[in-house]
Amino acid sequence: MGRQRHGKRVLTNSSKDGGDAVSGRKEEKKKDIPNSILHRKEKKKKMDLAKLFINISIGLCIFSLIWFFYALYMRSYLARRIITPHPSMRILDANSTSAAVAPDRFWGSYRPQVYFGMKTRSPRSIVTGLMWMRQFGGADVSLRHTCEQGDRLQSYGWTMHDGVHFGIQEVRDSDFTLTTEFVKRAGGEHGGDWTWRVTAKQQSSAAHAPVISLLFYVAADSQGSLQAHVEEKNRLGSVTGFSEELGHFKLTFRKPAAGEATSAKFASYNYLKTVSPGLEKLTDIVKSSLSGKFIYSPPSGEKRHYIAVDTYRPPPPSHQQQQQRGETRKESDFVVHQVTVQTPFQMEVLFESGSFRDRPNQLVGEVMTEELERRKGAFDAKFEETFELQRKGYTPSQIKFAKAALSNMLGGLGYFHGQSAVQSIYNEYPLVYPEGPLFTAVPSRSFFPRGFLWDEGFHQLLISKWDSQITGEAIAHWLDLMNVEGWIPREQILDDEARSKVPAEFIIQRNENANPPTLFLALQKLVERFAAAAEANESALQGTKTFLRRLFPRLQTWFEWYNTTQAGPLPNSYRWRGRDKDTNLFLNPKTLTSGLDDYPRASHPSQDERHVDLYCWMALASGIMADIAKLIGEPHQEYERTQLILGDNMLLSELHWSEQLKAFSDYGNHTQAVSLQREKVYVPPGQPRHQFPPARLVRAIRKAPKLQYVNALGYVSLFPFLLQLLTPDSPKLEHILKDMRDEQKLWTPYGLRSLSKSDPLYMKRNTEHDAPYWRGPIWININYLAVRALHYYGRTDGPYREKAAALYQELRTNIIENVYRQYMETGYIWEQYNDSTGRGQGSHPFTGWSALCVLMMAEQY
Repeated sequence: MGRQRHGKRVLTNSSKDGGDAVSGRKEEKKKDIPNSILHRKEKKKKMDLAKLFINISIGLCIFSLIWFFYALYMRSYLARRIITPHPSMRILDANSTSAAVAPDRFWGSYRPQVYFGMKTRSPRSIVTGLMWMRQFGGADVSLRHTCEQGDRLQSYGWTMHDGVHFGIQEVRDSDFTLTTEFVKRAGGEHGGDWTWRVTAKQQSSAAHAPVISLLFYVAADSQGSLQAHVEEKNRLGSVTGFSEELGHFKLTFRKPAAGEATSAKFASYNYLKTVSPGLEKLTDIVKSSLSGKFIYSPPSGEKRHYIAVDTYRPPPPSHQQQQQRGETRKESDFVVHQVTVQTPFQMEVLFESGSFRDRPNQLVGEVMTEELERRKGAFDAKFEETFELQRKGYTPSQIKFAKAALSNMLGGLGYFHGQSAVQSIYNEYPLVYPEGPLFTAVPSRSFFPRGFLWDEGFHQLLISKWDSQITGEAIAHWLDLMNVEGWIPREQILDDEARSKVPAEFIIQRNENANPPTLFLALQKLVERFAAAAEANESALQGTKTFLRRLFPRLQTWFEWYNTTQAGPLPNSYRWRGRDKDTNLFLNPKTLTSGLDDYPRASHPSQDERHVDLYCWMALASGIMADIAKLIGEPHQEYERTQLILGDNMLLSELHWSEQLKAFSDYGNHTQAVSLQREKVYVPPGQPRHQFPPARLVRAIRKAPKLQYVNALGYVSLFPFLLQLLTPDSPKLEHILKDMRDEQKLWTPYGLRSLSKSDPLYMKRNTEHDAPYWRGPIWININYLAVRALHYYGRTDGPYREKAAALYQELRTNIIENVYRQYMETGYIWEQYNDSTGRGQGSHPFTGWSALCVLMMAEQY
């Protein structure tokens, strides 16, 4: 029973519980259904998130790859921009300097780096030149060829040169004088004929007249061929040749004559026929071919061994040279004619073009003399008509000096062709700039025989007064070197001949670096001159308009490049890029790009700097851009607006006027408490001192720099005055005129010194090896701007008119008299002048901007 009851009880209970269990299962099912759905949903959600993450990752990878390749492309694009030419039509046609288009300017003395030589204005010209050496002067062979200050010539330079047709040069060596003359004659299809005449005279009264060897040469430059024609055993009578630009031609070497006589004088002859791998090797080839085995046998007197060209065996190129070149350069014909003769004598070399078939006679002897006299007369007449120095009361000696200054500027015109080495921040290594020509004047034939951007604007101020066509061509050549960014390499080192004269660290040009845009000075004069002649000569004005229209697209890009790449930290402020980076080695880091090199700027270069001279250049440029745009009918409002902003004397003062100095000044991170001190080099005990590096001079800073005005009084302080930004009634003019006339600051009896005598960096060395450059010496280009500004303010109504006029007369007289006096004493015009003694110093001859004294003499500004 107990079991049954238990069974019933179980049964009853189980049925009841079973119902509950069923309903519980139903409930569980009801509960499980949404849980599984949620689980699946969660799983699906996770899968969707994973897919999304994968898709995003794939997208990011694709984007990264696109960005990577885009960055590579952009870097490549930006890297290539530096060598991408400007997209506008070139100002000059490719054949603009050819014999067909400009026959009168095709041949010229376009080799300013040699004492005497000529070439054509073509990329691979046949070149001609002269070398010479004195015989029996001891073991040392002083072969003269390229202009070298180390040759220590008493003087050399053009006394007359019209830039086109003829030139006369005097070279004073140790005890003899060489006079070189050339004259051209138009005719034929390849630039016509020309003749050289070289006259040698003894200077001293020594019993034995010097014996001299003249070495005339002709060389091809990778194209063209030459054939030597020998007469009388070893006398080279002539050279015939052919080139693409010249066609067939003949170069004849006439026998020397005694003075003006026609009878031949005794001479010994030698010649060399070889090949050259480049024009920069000509001097080395001749030196390597010299031999002392030849006998000089005058009709009376003892026989003596003399030195002459013999044979040349080129040394094998080194492995390093082969690697640098990548390939061997084409060797070109090179022929030398040597004549050895005792002074006095005269010799002529005649070039005749094969296409000149109807020449009336040869341009030699009396015919050449007559042509030279005619050209000299025309030069004298044009010089007086242009500058009126005789009418102004200058002496014949002073006028002769002025003619020499102009002639050396014109005789310093060079034609170069080649490629610069350039680099931007996007290039790991330098790139080769597009190949191109440059027709330009050079600052110095001995030291700077190449084109400099900021020098050229000053050069053309003088040249444009003489021949505006030369100025137009030079400006166009410079602007045609512009790249797509609007950048022009500031120093033009275009071929191996130019590179041979430049230290390696200065060869590479960087596209963040500017130079003062002085070409606007020359453009300003062209615009003023032709605008003034609009009513008198409409055709001349139309020609100028056409020229300016071709210039304008490049001028726009050039101006915009300055306005963006050289922008300063504040609106309407400007800052030179390219200051020296290694500040530890410089008393004050240089700013080569400003043209003023070691002139004191902020002691610690930073992006906070503001440079007053660059501000003024941009103010000047904007005004000239507006004038040009108006003249040719282009939109000018933006340039005019910029000129109005930058010409605002209130803004100029706000950015650059130092109340402490009472002068315009740069602004930057600066301290004056700096000096150069010998660094300490630790030498361990017992170790020899010579095994350790020498102690250098390094900069010591006694007081930390801070943002402030630089407070260096000098040329930079004068720029608002120099470029005539200040209004004639500006009270700032009073301070400027006072500082200029203060002998403890800028005034000297010889011109304005570059840095105040009271400045802490006055005449201080910038490094152990860098002597002061723009820290005291007198520079003629800035003094010209000062005289020009005084002339303007001295003729314009204002409270300082009388003071400016008086200073004008005094400063102008001081400069002219000192440059003339130094020329007469030394035979040279100089790069700069000592502010204490007035003596010429630096490179010489320097007939670049130092020749601007001619414009001061003529009072033409």
